[in-house]
Amino acid sequence: MLRQMEGSQAVAHAIALARPQVICAYPITPQTHIVEALGRQVKNGELPGCEFINVESEFAALSVAIGASAAGARAYTATSSQGLLFMAEAVFNASGLELPIVMTIGNRAIGAPINIWNDHSDSMAMRDAGWIQLFAENNQEALDLHIQAFRLAEDLSCPVMVCMDGFILTHAFERVDLPTQEQVDAFLPPYEPHQVLDPADPVTIGAMVGPDAFTEVRYLAHHRQLRALERIPEIAEQFAARFGRRSGGLLRGYRTEGAETLVVALGSVNGTLQEVIDAMRADGIAIGSVSLGAYRPFPQAALRAALDQARRVVVVEKCLAAGVGGIVTEDVRRALHDGHRLDTVIAGLGGRPITRAALREVLEHACRGEAEPLTFLDLDREVVERELERESQVLRPGPTASAVLRQVGLPGAPFGRGREGRS
Repeated sequence: MLRQMEGSQAVAHAIALARPQVICAYPITPQTHIVEALGRQVKNGELPGCEFINVESEFAALSVAIGASAAGARAYTATSSQGLLFMAEAVFNASGLELPIVMTIGNRAIGAPINIWNDHSDSMAMRDAGWIQLFAENNQEALDLHIQAFRLAEDLSCPVMVCMDGFILTHAFERVDLPTQEQVDAFLPPYEPHQVLDPADPVTIGAMVGPDAFTEVRYLAHHRQLRALERIPEIAEQFAARFGRRSGGLLRGYRTEGAETLVVALGSVNGTLQEVIDAMRADGIAIGSVSLGAYRPFPQAALRAALDQARRVVVVEKCLAAGVGGIVTEDVRRALHDGHRLDTVIAGLGGRPITRAALREVLEHACRGEAEPLTFLDLDREVVERELERESQVLRPGPTASAVLRQVGLPGAPFGRGREGRS
Protein backbone atom coordinates (compact mmCIF):
# COMPACT_ATOMS: atom_id res chain seq x y z
CA MET A 1 0.00 0.00 0.00
CA LEU A 2 1.44 3.36 -1.07
CA ARG A 3 1.32 6.17 1.48
CA GLN A 4 2.92 9.57 1.88
CA MET A 5 4.35 9.65 5.40
CA GLU A 6 7.20 10.78 7.61
CA GLY A 7 10.25 8.53 7.65
CA SER A 8 9.99 7.96 11.40
CA GLN A 9 6.36 6.85 11.06
CA ALA A 10 7.30 4.48 8.23
CA VAL A 11 9.99 2.90 10.38
CA ALA A 12 7.62 2.60 13.34
CA HIS A 13 5.16 0.84 11.03
CA ALA A 14 7.85 -1.62 9.94
CA ILE A 15 8.91 -2.30 13.54
CA ALA A 16 5.30 -3.02 14.52
CA LEU A 17 4.91 -5.45 11.60
CA ALA A 18 7.95 -7.34 12.91
CA ARG A 19 5.94 -8.13 16.08
CA PRO A 20 8.45 -7.05 18.76
CA GLN A 21 7.70 -8.27 22.27
CA VAL A 22 9.64 -5.62 24.18
CA ILE A 23 10.31 -2.02 23.15
CA CYS A 24 12.33 0.15 25.52
CA ALA A 25 13.11 3.73 24.72
CA TYR A 26 14.39 7.04 25.95
CA PRO A 27 13.65 10.08 23.77
CA ILE A 28 16.44 11.91 22.00
CA THR A 29 16.16 13.98 18.82
CA PRO A 30 15.88 12.96 16.00
CA GLN A 31 14.71 9.39 16.72
CA THR A 32 11.91 10.33 19.14
CA HIS A 33 9.05 10.18 16.64
CA ILE A 34 9.77 6.49 16.02
CA VAL A 35 9.33 5.38 19.62
CA GLU A 36 6.48 7.82 20.21
CA ALA A 37 4.55 6.17 17.39
CA LEU A 38 5.31 2.70 18.74
CA GLY A 39 4.29 3.76 22.24
CA ARG A 40 0.92 4.93 20.91
CA GLN A 41 0.39 1.64 19.10
CA VAL A 42 1.09 -0.36 22.25
CA LYS A 43 -1.16 1.87 24.36
CA ASN A 44 -4.02 1.68 21.84
CA GLY A 45 -3.81 -2.08 21.56
CA GLU A 46 -2.66 -1.95 17.93
CA LEU A 47 0.52 -3.84 18.79
CA PRO A 48 -0.62 -6.81 20.88
CA GLY A 49 1.78 -8.95 22.85
CA CYS A 50 4.31 -6.13 23.19
CA GLU A 51 5.47 -4.38 26.36
CA PHE A 52 6.60 -0.75 25.97
CA ILE A 53 8.98 0.16 28.81
CA ASN A 54 9.78 3.76 29.68
CA VAL A 55 13.26 4.06 31.15
CA GLU A 56 15.36 6.79 32.74
CA SER A 57 18.23 6.87 30.23
CA GLU A 58 19.62 5.47 27.02
CA PHE A 59 21.89 3.19 29.02
CA ALA A 60 18.81 1.79 30.72
CA ALA A 61 17.01 1.41 27.38
CA LEU A 62 19.62 -0.92 25.94
CA SER A 63 20.13 -2.66 29.28
CA VAL A 64 16.42 -3.51 29.38
CA ALA A 65 16.63 -4.72 25.77
CA ILE A 66 19.55 -6.96 26.75
CA GLY A 67 17.55 -8.49 29.60
CA ALA A 68 14.48 -8.95 27.42
CA SER A 69 16.45 -10.56 24.61
CA ALA A 70 18.25 -12.89 27.02
CA ALA A 71 14.83 -13.94 28.37
CA GLY A 72 13.76 -14.91 24.84
CA ALA A 73 11.86 -11.82 23.65
CA ARG A 74 12.21 -10.02 20.33
CA ALA A 75 13.60 -6.68 21.52
CA TYR A 76 13.92 -3.25 19.91
CA THR A 77 15.16 0.21 20.85
CA ALA A 78 16.33 3.40 19.15
CA THR A 79 18.71 6.26 19.88
CA SER A 80 20.90 9.01 18.41
CA SER A 81 24.12 10.88 19.05
CA GLN A 82 24.93 11.38 22.74
CA GLY A 83 22.36 8.70 23.58
CA LEU A 84 24.38 6.08 21.71
CA LEU A 85 27.54 7.14 23.54
CA PHE A 86 25.76 7.02 26.89
CA MET A 87 24.82 3.38 26.26
CA ALA A 88 28.32 2.48 24.98
CA GLU A 89 29.04 -0.11 27.66
CA ALA A 90 25.75 -1.84 26.95
CA VAL A 91 26.39 -1.65 23.19
CA PHE A 92 29.48 -3.81 23.62
CA ASN A 93 27.66 -6.09 26.07
CA ALA A 94 24.80 -6.76 23.64
CA SER A 95 27.14 -7.96 20.91
CA GLY A 96 29.41 -9.83 23.31
CA LEU A 97 26.40 -11.70 24.65
CA GLU A 98 25.27 -12.55 21.09
CA LEU A 99 21.82 -11.00 21.53
CA PRO A 100 19.82 -10.25 18.35
CA ILE A 101 18.57 -6.79 19.31
CA VAL A 102 17.59 -4.36 16.56
CA MET A 103 18.28 -0.68 17.17
CA THR A 104 17.55 2.33 14.98
CA ILE A 105 20.17 5.08 14.91
CA GLY A 106 18.79 8.43 13.81
CA ASN A 107 22.22 9.66 12.81
CA ARG A 108 23.16 12.95 14.46
CA ALA A 109 26.38 14.83 15.19
CA ILE A 110 28.19 14.41 18.51
CA GLY A 111 29.07 17.45 20.63
CA ALA A 112 30.75 19.47 21.85
CA PRO A 113 29.87 21.98 20.52
CA ILE A 114 26.27 20.86 20.84
CA ASN A 115 24.59 20.12 17.54
CA ILE A 116 21.33 18.29 16.86
CA TRP A 117 21.70 17.98 13.08
CA ASN A 118 22.85 15.11 10.93
CA ASP A 119 26.18 13.53 10.32
CA HIS A 120 27.51 10.01 10.94
CA SER A 121 29.71 10.66 13.98
CA ASP A 122 27.53 8.62 16.34
CA SER A 123 27.36 5.30 14.54
CA MET A 124 30.99 5.64 13.45
CA ALA A 125 31.99 5.92 17.11
CA MET A 126 30.45 2.46 17.65
CA ARG A 127 31.55 0.93 14.35
CA ASP A 128 33.78 -1.67 16.02
CA ALA A 129 31.43 -2.60 18.87
CA GLY A 130 30.43 -5.88 17.21
CA TRP A 131 27.07 -4.77 15.80
CA ILE A 132 26.10 -5.18 12.17
CA GLN A 133 25.57 -1.68 10.71
CA LEU A 134 23.17 -1.14 7.80
CA PHE A 135 22.72 2.29 6.19
CA ALA A 136 19.51 3.49 4.51
CA GLU A 137 19.63 5.65 1.39
CA ASN A 138 15.96 6.73 1.54
CA ASN A 139 12.85 6.16 3.64
CA GLN A 140 11.62 3.17 1.65
CA GLU A 141 14.94 1.48 2.29
CA ALA A 142 14.85 2.46 5.97
CA LEU A 143 11.47 0.73 6.28
CA ASP A 144 12.64 -2.36 4.40
CA LEU A 145 15.95 -2.64 6.24
CA HIS A 146 14.25 -2.90 9.62
CA ILE A 147 12.28 -5.93 8.48
CA GLN A 148 15.46 -7.49 7.12
CA ALA A 149 17.38 -6.54 10.27
CA PHE A 150 15.27 -8.74 12.55
CA ARG A 151 15.75 -11.68 10.19
CA LEU A 152 19.50 -11.08 9.99
CA ALA A 153 19.96 -10.53 13.74
CA GLU A 154 18.07 -13.68 14.64
CA ASP A 155 19.72 -15.84 11.97
CA LEU A 156 23.17 -14.95 13.29
CA SER A 157 22.33 -14.17 16.95
CA CYS A 158 24.03 -10.80 16.51
CA PRO A 159 22.65 -7.29 17.11
CA VAL A 160 21.95 -4.94 14.20
CA MET A 161 21.95 -1.14 13.94
CA VAL A 162 19.86 0.36 11.15
CA CYS A 163 21.27 3.83 10.50
CA MET A 164 19.13 6.53 8.88
CA ASP A 165 20.10 10.16 8.52
CA GLY A 166 18.52 12.33 11.18
CA PHE A 167 15.97 14.90 9.92
CA ILE A 168 16.97 14.28 6.29
CA LEU A 169 15.16 10.93 6.49
CA THR A 170 13.57 10.69 9.94
CA HIS A 171 11.53 13.89 9.48
CA ALA A 172 11.13 13.89 5.68
CA PHE A 173 7.80 12.96 4.08
CA GLU A 174 8.13 10.55 1.18
CA ARG A 175 5.91 8.04 -0.55
CA VAL A 176 6.59 4.54 0.76
CA ASP A 177 5.14 1.13 0.00
CA LEU A 178 3.88 -0.34 3.27
CA PRO A 179 3.88 -4.14 3.39
CA THR A 180 1.04 -6.11 4.90
CA GLN A 181 1.23 -8.09 8.12
CA GLU A 182 0.82 -11.29 6.10
CA GLN A 183 3.82 -10.43 3.92
CA VAL A 184 6.05 -9.72 6.89
CA ASP A 185 4.90 -12.83 8.77
CA ALA A 186 5.79 -14.96 5.75
CA PHE A 187 9.25 -13.37 5.54
CA LEU A 188 10.07 -13.11 9.27
CA PRO A 189 9.35 -16.26 11.27
CA PRO A 190 8.58 -16.17 15.01
CA TYR A 191 11.68 -15.56 17.14
CA GLU A 192 13.50 -18.73 18.16
CA PRO A 193 16.40 -17.64 20.38
CA HIS A 194 19.77 -19.36 20.16
CA GLN A 195 20.08 -18.95 23.91
CA VAL A 196 17.51 -18.18 26.58
CA LEU A 197 17.39 -17.80 30.35
CA ASP A 198 15.15 -20.68 31.43
CA PRO A 199 14.96 -21.92 35.05
CA ALA A 200 14.16 -25.40 33.75
CA ASP A 201 17.36 -25.46 31.69
CA PRO A 202 19.83 -23.14 33.42
CA VAL A 203 22.80 -21.64 31.57
CA THR A 204 25.22 -18.80 32.29
CA ILE A 205 24.85 -15.84 29.95
CA GLY A 206 27.71 -13.39 30.41
CA ALA A 207 30.23 -15.70 32.07
CA MET A 208 33.63 -14.39 33.12
CA VAL A 209 36.17 -15.41 30.45
CA GLY A 210 39.88 -15.32 31.21
CA PRO A 211 42.95 -15.36 28.98
CA ASP A 212 42.64 -19.09 28.33
CA ALA A 213 39.47 -18.65 26.24
CA PHE A 214 39.00 -14.93 25.46
CA THR A 215 40.75 -15.01 22.07
CA GLU A 216 38.57 -17.88 20.90
CA VAL A 217 35.39 -16.12 22.01
CA ARG A 218 36.41 -12.95 20.19
CA TYR A 219 37.34 -14.93 17.08
CA LEU A 220 33.87 -16.47 17.00
CA ALA A 221 32.36 -12.98 17.20
CA HIS A 222 34.51 -12.05 14.20
CA HIS A 223 33.32 -15.21 12.44
CA ARG A 224 29.66 -14.18 12.92
CA GLN A 225 30.41 -10.86 11.25
CA LEU A 226 32.04 -12.65 8.31
CA ARG A 227 28.96 -14.88 8.01
CA ALA A 228 26.90 -11.71 7.78
CA LEU A 229 28.73 -10.85 4.55
CA GLU A 230 26.98 -13.88 3.07
CA ARG A 231 23.61 -13.53 4.82
CA ILE A 232 23.06 -9.82 4.09
CA PRO A 233 22.85 -10.27 0.29
CA GLU A 234 20.95 -13.56 0.65
CA ILE A 235 18.29 -11.94 2.83
CA ALA A 236 18.12 -8.94 0.49
CA GLU A 237 17.46 -11.28 -2.45
CA GLN A 238 14.77 -13.14 -0.50
CA PHE A 239 13.19 -9.79 0.41
CA ALA A 240 13.18 -8.70 -3.23
CA ALA A 241 11.56 -11.97 -4.32
CA ARG A 242 8.77 -11.67 -1.74
CA PHE A 243 8.13 -7.91 -1.73
CA GLY A 244 8.90 -7.09 -5.36
CA ARG A 245 11.53 -4.40 -4.75
CA ARG A 246 15.23 -4.31 -3.99
CA SER A 247 16.49 -2.86 -0.72
CA GLY A 248 19.62 -3.46 1.28
CA GLY A 249 22.46 -5.74 0.32
CA LEU A 250 26.15 -5.05 0.76
CA LEU A 251 26.42 -2.28 -1.85
CA ARG A 252 24.98 -1.06 -5.11
CA GLY A 253 26.62 0.64 -8.06
CA TYR A 254 25.23 3.57 -10.04
CA ARG A 255 26.41 4.22 -13.60
CA THR A 256 29.66 2.38 -12.95
CA GLU A 257 30.04 1.13 -16.52
CA GLY A 258 33.16 2.68 -18.04
CA ALA A 259 33.58 5.03 -15.08
CA GLU A 260 37.14 6.29 -14.59
CA THR A 261 36.15 7.92 -11.28
CA LEU A 262 33.91 6.22 -8.70
CA VAL A 263 32.46 7.91 -5.63
CA VAL A 264 31.80 5.88 -2.46
CA ALA A 265 29.29 7.11 0.12
CA LEU A 266 26.85 6.06 2.86
CA GLY A 267 23.24 7.06 3.42
CA SER A 268 21.02 9.77 1.98
CA VAL A 269 23.78 11.75 0.25
CA ASN A 270 23.73 9.08 -2.45
CA GLY A 271 20.53 10.57 -3.89
CA THR A 272 22.23 13.93 -4.41
CA LEU A 273 25.34 12.21 -5.73
CA GLN A 274 23.36 10.34 -8.35
CA GLU A 275 21.83 13.57 -9.64
CA VAL A 276 25.31 15.10 -9.90
CA ILE A 277 26.61 12.02 -11.68
CA ASP A 278 23.75 12.16 -14.20
CA ALA A 279 24.62 15.77 -15.01
CA MET A 280 28.35 15.03 -15.32
CA ARG A 281 27.68 11.99 -17.51
CA ALA A 282 25.56 14.16 -19.78
CA ASP A 283 28.64 16.36 -20.19
CA GLY A 284 30.79 13.37 -21.13
CA ILE A 285 32.55 12.84 -17.79
CA ALA A 286 33.09 9.14 -17.00
CA ILE A 287 31.97 9.00 -13.37
CA GLY A 288 29.79 6.71 -11.26
CA SER A 289 29.15 5.85 -7.63
CA VAL A 290 28.93 3.00 -5.16
CA SER A 291 26.51 3.21 -2.24
CA LEU A 292 27.50 1.14 0.79
CA GLY A 293 24.46 -0.56 2.29
CA ALA A 294 26.47 -2.41 4.93
CA TYR A 295 29.30 -0.74 6.77
CA ARG A 296 29.90 -3.40 9.41
CA PRO A 297 30.89 -5.97 8.48
CA PHE A 298 32.78 -4.06 5.83
CA PRO A 299 32.22 -5.60 2.35
CA GLN A 300 35.87 -5.42 1.36
CA ALA A 301 35.87 -8.08 -1.37
CA ALA A 302 32.63 -6.84 -2.96
CA LEU A 303 33.86 -3.25 -2.91
CA ARG A 304 37.22 -4.23 -4.42
CA ALA A 305 35.40 -5.88 -7.31
CA ALA A 306 33.14 -2.85 -7.77
CA LEU A 307 36.04 -0.38 -7.82
CA ASP A 308 38.58 -2.46 -9.70
CA GLN A 309 38.19 -0.86 -13.14
CA ALA A 310 38.24 2.75 -11.93
CA ARG A 311 41.35 4.91 -11.96
CA ARG A 312 40.24 7.22 -9.15
CA VAL A 313 38.11 6.73 -6.06
CA VAL A 314 36.55 9.56 -4.06
CA VAL A 315 35.00 8.86 -0.65
CA VAL A 316 32.32 11.35 0.42
CA GLU A 317 31.73 10.94 4.14
CA LYS A 318 29.79 12.68 6.87
CA CYS A 319 32.29 12.12 9.64
CA LEU A 320 35.80 13.14 10.62
CA ALA A 321 38.53 11.54 12.68
CA ALA A 322 40.29 14.62 14.05
CA GLY A 323 43.99 14.41 13.31
CA VAL A 324 43.48 11.62 10.77
CA GLY A 325 40.80 12.60 8.26
CA GLY A 326 38.28 10.23 6.74
CA ILE A 327 37.01 7.23 8.69
CA VAL A 328 35.30 5.35 5.87
CA THR A 329 38.26 6.18 3.65
CA GLU A 330 40.57 3.92 5.64
CA ASP A 331 38.24 0.95 5.12
CA VAL A 332 37.99 1.76 1.42
CA ARG A 333 41.77 2.01 1.19
CA ARG A 334 42.12 -1.62 2.31
CA ALA A 335 39.75 -2.67 -0.47
CA LEU A 336 41.79 -1.05 -3.25
CA HIS A 337 44.52 -2.53 -5.36
CA ASP A 338 47.69 -0.52 -5.80
CA GLY A 339 47.45 2.15 -8.46
CA HIS A 340 44.15 3.77 -7.50
CA ARG A 341 44.14 7.41 -6.53
CA LEU A 342 42.06 7.85 -3.37
CA ASP A 343 40.67 11.20 -2.25
CA THR A 344 38.39 12.09 0.66
CA VAL A 345 35.65 14.71 0.79
CA ILE A 346 34.38 15.55 4.27
CA ALA A 347 30.85 16.88 3.82
CA GLY A 348 27.69 17.65 5.75
CA LEU A 349 29.25 17.84 9.22
CA GLY A 350 26.68 18.95 11.77
CA GLY A 351 23.97 19.08 9.12
CA ARG A 352 25.62 21.51 6.69
CA PRO A 353 23.78 21.25 3.36
CA ILE A 354 25.50 19.20 0.66
CA THR A 355 24.57 20.97 -2.57
CA ARG A 356 24.78 19.62 -6.09
CA ALA A 357 26.89 22.60 -7.15
CA ALA A 358 29.46 22.09 -4.41
CA LEU A 359 29.65 18.35 -5.03
CA ARG A 360 30.05 18.80 -8.75
CA GLU A 361 32.87 21.29 -8.32
CA VAL A 362 34.90 19.02 -6.04
CA LEU A 363 34.22 15.93 -8.17
CA GLU A 364 35.31 17.73 -11.35
CA HIS A 365 38.59 18.57 -9.60
CA ALA A 366 38.95 14.91 -8.63
CA CYS A 367 38.27 13.71 -12.18
CA ARG A 368 41.05 15.96 -13.44
CA GLY A 369 43.41 14.70 -10.73
CA GLU A 370 43.48 18.16 -9.13
CA ALA A 371 41.68 17.46 -5.84
CA GLU A 372 43.42 17.56 -2.51
CA PRO A 373 43.70 14.17 -0.79
CA LEU A 374 41.49 15.61 1.97
CA THR A 375 38.87 18.23 1.09
CA PHE A 376 36.33 19.86 3.42
CA LEU A 377 33.30 20.70 1.31
CA ASP A 378 32.31 24.40 1.53
CA LEU A 379 34.85 25.11 4.27
CA ASP A 380 35.03 28.88 4.91
CA ARG A 381 38.80 29.27 5.01
CA GLU A 382 38.61 32.99 5.79
CA VAL A 383 36.75 32.24 9.03
CA VAL A 384 39.31 29.57 9.93
CA GLU A 385 42.30 31.79 9.18
CA ARG A 386 40.87 34.73 11.14
CA GLU A 387 40.23 32.49 14.14
CA LEU A 388 43.73 31.00 14.00
CA GLU A 389 45.18 34.50 13.81
CA ARG A 390 43.05 35.67 16.74
CA GLU A 391 44.05 32.71 18.87
CA SER A 392 47.73 33.34 18.15
CA GLN A 393 47.48 36.94 19.38
CA VAL A 394 45.29 36.58 22.48
CA LEU A 395 46.46 35.11 25.77
CA ARG A 396 43.03 33.78 26.73
CA PRO A 397 41.09 33.54 23.45
CA GLY A 398 38.05 31.76 24.90
CA PRO A 399 35.91 29.03 23.32
CA THR A 400 36.54 28.47 19.62
CA ALA A 401 32.89 27.63 18.95
CA SER A 402 31.62 30.94 20.34
CA ALA A 403 34.26 32.93 18.45
CA VAL A 404 33.39 31.27 15.15
CA LEU A 405 29.68 31.90 15.70
CA ARG A 406 30.38 35.59 16.20
CA GLN A 407 32.45 35.67 13.02
CA VAL A 408 29.64 34.25 10.92
CA GLY A 409 27.09 36.58 12.53
CA LEU A 410 25.17 34.06 14.64
CA PRO A 411 24.49 34.26 18.38
CA GLY A 412 27.13 32.39 20.32
CA ALA A 413 28.49 33.28 23.72
CA PRO A 414 28.00 37.05 24.08
CA PHE A 415 29.97 37.15 27.32
CA GLY A 416 33.00 35.33 25.94
CA ARG A 417 35.77 37.91 25.52
CA GLY A 418 39.43 37.70 24.78
CA ARG A 419 42.12 39.20 27.05
CA GLU A 420 42.27 42.26 24.81
CA GLY A 421 38.76 43.25 25.95
CA ARG A 422 37.04 42.98 22.58
CA SER A 423 34.27 40.50 21.62
